[in-house]
Amino acid sequence: MLSTLALAITLALGPVSVCSDLGPTATDETLQELYLAGQTFDEFMGAAVRRKALWDGNYARSMEIDQTLVERARAVGGTWRFLVVAVDSCSDSVNTIPYLARLVEMVEGFDMRVVNSRVGRKVMEDHPTPDGRPSTPTVLLLDEQWNERGCFIERPPALRDWILENPEDLNDSDIFERKMAWYDEDAGQQTLEEVLAILESAARAETRCGKQ
Repeated sequence: MLSTLALAITLALGPVSVCSDLGPTATDETLQELYLAGQTFDEFMGAAVRRKALWDGNYARSMEIDQTLVERARAVGGTWRFLVVAVDSCSDSVNTIPYLARLVEMVEGFDMRVVNSRVGRKVMEDHPTPDGRPSTPTVLLLDEQWNERGCFIERPPALRDWILENPEDLNDSDIFERKMAWYDEDAGQQTLEEVLAILESAARAETRCGKQ
């Protein structure tokens, strides 16, 4: 079942998807330029309006993330940057990015910047979902030389696969409610598991991006 907070957000904002096909403007900026023009997570949170209570609630919950994941991240070593394309209205962004932001805060050598879906349109188009949509969040892992080394697209693989394979008798509202309940129960665990898999692959000079 949804928590009181998640249920309140669901009822207030409804099941309409706002995570796909956002922003008309592509960009030919380099990844370094996009990153340096982005907001810090604090700046993004300060400007957030939609789903504000859930952004704040999930960021607060992220203080309780599994410390073994933090230790795995620290063991990777090196300098890594996360370029995040996100919007405050997106139900997937609000349930994933606060946990990533907290991990970044806890690991020396990690940094993160956020750009909106207009500025990051080309990043989204170049990294579509398995069913072909540009979507938020799209997260690129960049190394110290600003090279792309992996990506996280929209939502954790287990949830992504369930939605793609959902029973035909479920309508959009049912899927949305179950998705939000899944996120509420998971509390960022599988998002960070996937991020760690991306990082550890990059450290082995392998690329993990999209459907695995």
